[in-house]
Amino acid sequence: MAMAAKDVTQRVEGAGREAQHTHPPETHTHDHYHVAHVHVEGSDPEWRHQANWHTHEHDHGPVVHSHDYARENEEEHHGRRGHVHDHLHPVHPPVL
Repeated sequence: MAMAAKDVTQRVEGAGREAQHTHPPETHTHDHYHVAHVHVEGSDPEWRHQANWHTHEHDHGPVVHSHDYARENEEEHHGRRGHVHDHLHPVHPPVL
């Protein structure tokens, strides 16, 4: 069964030090990270982060956001940030 894509209106409520801005959709390849929360019984804290990484072509849809770090940092560290994407279809066809 085919699913229709729906446009979602994005906005920022409140503002960080970096004003609201938009990143267009893009497809690229770089080493990127995924982070899991792992429950550790009997420890304090009860959760720890477990990271893994790999490289493959993937896409990012458009995003509107704000943040408290410089945009130069955002671009420079993109590959070092945790990513979420569909691993069965990491590159999606454009929505018409």
